[in-house]
Amino acid sequence: MEKIIECVPNFSEGKNKTTIKAIADAIEQTSGCRLLDVDPGKSTNRTVYTFVGSPEAVVEGALNSARVAKENIDMTTQKGAHHRMGAMDVCPFIPVSNVTMEECVEISKEFGRRAADELNIPIYLYEESASLDYRKKLPQIREGQYEGLKKRICTKEWKPDFGPARFIPEWGATVTGARSFLIAYNVNLLSTPNQAHRIALNLREAGRGEDDPGKLKDVKGMGWYVDDYNLAQVTVNLNNYNITPLHVLFEEVKKEAEKLNIAVTGSEIVGIIPLDAILMAAEYYIKKENLFVLEEDQKIRLVIERLGLNSVAQFNPKEKIIEYIIAKERNEPLASLSVRQFIEEITSRSSAPGGGSASAAVAAMGAGLG
Repeated sequence: MEKIIECVPNFSEGKNKTTIKAIADAIEQTSGCRLLDVDPGKSTNRTVYTFVGSPEAVVEGALNSARVAKENIDMTTQKGAHHRMGAMDVCPFIPVSNVTMEECVEISKEFGRRAADELNIPIYLYEESASLDYRKKLPQIREGQYEGLKKRICTKEWKPDFGPARFIPEWGATVTGARSFLIAYNVNLLSTPNQAHRIALNLREAGRGEDDPGKLKDVKGMGWYVDDYNLAQVTVNLNNYNITPLHVLFEEVKKEAEKLNIAVTGSEIVGIIPLDAILMAAEYYIKKENLFVLEEDQKIRLVIERLGLNSVAQFNPKEKIIEYIIAKERNEPLASLSVRQFIEEITSRSSAPGGGSASAAVAAMGAGLG
């Protein structure tokens, strides 16, 4: 089965359309890479790219995008609202399909070594790839930002994992590593932003401080008010949905809201999400409500209903679930489908495959028996 890794490089450029497009083109033109999303921000002066591919392809795509950034981004003049320390600020690799976290760690190290050697830039490893515990989290490495890097990079404690241990003014430094799939998720409340923030403080891992931690691990969050929706939200990043799944966060928000007599009116997923995270939620509600649901599309529909994912914007599985996006772009021929997928296609309402394809498949199985 095909190995798929997601790469989400963040570049410190959100205003120059020519540079933003050049980086996107570099990724798209890399053999085996599929660019899924480009999200520029003017006020943050930062653009986030999302692409997928085989292990070999994503390394090449990341390198190609870094080469373009080296030619077009100058950190000596860069200003923006978002914390940053380099032209290619951070470049995480995330396992999506048939790939282990350990493989992604090796991929991130390969990218780090090659980028440092070719571009002569400092590279730090973080998250699952981190070489030292105190350098595991991005805020730890990025403390002091670009402006503080000049002194910091020369110290023994902050020597880069790859590349020169000196300040490169035009570039800064890059952080890379393997991490779990991050889900950006908002739960809607008919409340004030202060009430939403109070709930977020109760739930996020950091809580209100070291002496008063929150309930849920690997969750970052806050409360805010969205004028376009005319409601408040608890907005969170689920850094590891295997530790705190989507449905757990939603149900905990409901419990906290009930204590304050606040109505929960659905939720929204920002960006894309892995199919596994949706199916985990489906299994929770199937078990909780003693339901009989077998088909994958029905499980997804159940989650959309229970979490209210259509409440503020349409949740289209083909555009929001990463495996579906990839499958749609591949437009795989029938011959590449598994037996189960082939049977599901036959039972669907599509005109193909039909009886001829089914007969051919049965004949092939018979021939295989000798």
